[in-house]
Amino acid sequence: MSAEPQSEQSEKDAPPQLPPGWRTGPAWREMDGRAARRRRVLGGVAGVLAVGAVGVLVLNPGGVVDRFRQDKASHAHPAPLGPETGKPSGAPESPEGSATLDRPFAGSPAEQYADGAAGIVPPEAAPVGESSKEQVASALKLTKDFLVAADLDPATLRGERPAAALDLLEPGQEKLIAKVNAGLAKPGEENDPLLLFSRFDPNEVRMVGGTVKTRGRMTFAERKGGVVAVHADYTFVYPLTKKDKGSRQVARAIVRRVLDAEVFDPARFHVVPGKLFVRHHAADIGNTTCEASDGFIHPMFPRLRRRHGKHDETDRSGPTVDPYDRSRDLGKGDSAHHSECGTITRT
Repeated sequence: MSAEPQSEQSEKDAPPQLPPGWRTGPAWREMDGRAARRRRVLGGVAGVLAVGAVGVLVLNPGGVVDRFRQDKASHAHPAPLGPETGKPSGAPESPEGSATLDRPFAGSPAEQYADGAAGIVPPEAAPVGESSKEQVASALKLTKDFLVAADLDPATLRGERPAAALDLLEPGQEKLIAKVNAGLAKPGEENDPLLLFSRFDPNEVRMVGGTVKTRGRMTFAERKGGVVAVHADYTFVYPLTKKDKGSRQVARAIVRRVLDAEVFDPARFHVVPGKLFVRHHAADIGNTTCEASDGFIHPMFPRLRRRHGKHDETDRSGPTVDPYDRSRDLGKGDSAHHSECGTITRT
């Protein structure tokens, strides 16, 4: 289960002892993500749900400004954006247009985002501290693979068990994995699989086309003792329509995820090689109902959103948030689990 130090290593080069309580106790509790547990939900073009293990901001449309107006602009697709190399200075502008089955991202900044996994571009690997270039490259690839499995894999999106993503997690994170499994088996406010995975109810909606738009960035650093730390911050935009094949309405759900992951050197720690350790995760989920806690994102469609704008009595005491504003800080909350419903400004 762990790589033993080679016999010719000097005492100085020998792997360090495991820290006290590495697998149990306070040190492990910090590492399994409980140090930053938070989730938030926004409902409607103008909604936000916050939940934790580490943080979810769910933006749910209710009482919203109707941005689904007729597209009088050119049908030409805008040029794709270059890679995001740093924190944006503000929110992007809203292009003209409205979502259709042919152009589900029209009227959204996501139309200029990259397609799917192509939008997850790790930085070039380089040696850092005691970690080699190869170790860094492996950590970056593991992080990307996890994001793809958790947020882009068709089986995960259909609400199936995210087996590929779960297989990438370091099994020593017993508390995190137990919580995730509990959420998949019986979702609820305390155990919500949406904290780590993007899931939709296949009996309610289906994807429009096969493309999810993706934008974000990834960085890496070193923690002491042969640990590569990776910080990932990505937004995923999902185009959806109702399950009925005759449906012409299109709704977009916007999920922003922040993930702080680590890969431990198996020559120094008792870990399974090639697995990812999640230290912190947070998410904003935009355009979903505030009331549901069944482990699925429930997008609100234009007609329903307008109706809710007049009659919805849901308490949306949470903040008003632009789900496309990637300049906002996300997920650095306290350890308390809390949930509130807010408002998003657009989808």
